[in-house]
Amino acid sequence: MRSFWSDPFLWIHLSGAATLPIFLGLCLLGLAVGSPLLPVWLEMFLVAVAGIVPVLWMQWFRPFYIFSILVVAVKPQNLTSLQQRILTRFKTKLNKGIALFVAVLLAVILWQLYRFAPLAASVAPFPPSLRWAGLLLAASAFLASNLFLQVSASVMGVLLTPESEFAATKPHVLEKIRQDFTIAPWQVDRLLPALAAETTAAVAAPAESIEPASGIGNSSAGSIVNPKPADTNGVTFLPEQSSEKK
Repeated sequence: MRSFWSDPFLWIHLSGAATLPIFLGLCLLGLAVGSPLLPVWLEMFLVAVAGIVPVLWMQWFRPFYIFSILVVAVKPQNLTSLQQRILTRFKTKLNKGIALFVAVLLAVILWQLYRFAPLAASVAPFPPSLRWAGLLLAASAFLASNLFLQVSASVMGVLLTPESEFAATKPHVLEKIRQDFTIAPWQVDRLLPALAAETTAAVAAPAESIEPASGIGNSSAGSIVNPKPADTNGVTFLPEQSSEKK
């Protein structure tokens, strides 16, 4: 396993792709409301622009800061060197290419949803007269689809980085993280519990530093449990005296 695979934020955001069917389903229901108010190509263009452009722009210029959950993020100054290297991987040309590919893929999926939307008219969430509400729902759901898939795809690109290439990656400069990444507004010192490996390392270090002192304590304890014969003649005869009483 690669060293950076141990970071839980990578796996949390990779699993975000599981929400894609939910949001695409909501997009389909929104498109199924009523009849088109505008030409078909124009409606689809507006939904596509609203859903694709903001997320694509973000991933190209200020990628999503993955050390966050919903609206809460870890303060950049609290990131480890490994996490700073992970951030650097999100600014590569590969991730820009992945973002463009995902945008095109979802545009094709949107066209297919628009084609099959009439089949879902019977389960549309709004009456036919509220076509504008349906388009708003479709655009919002399509935006969420782009966000979750784009972030998951970029995380996959980082996870597939060879170990040697990741080791040669320089940590992202702390002072530039806020201007280079899209960070949630509420920032805290820690979001997730410390990993078992980190806890073990933190406990092992103090234990090693006090080992000589504990060794002295053990020797003194050993002298009490096993005292010198010259000092404990009376004690060594206690078992014999007790046996005589019996």
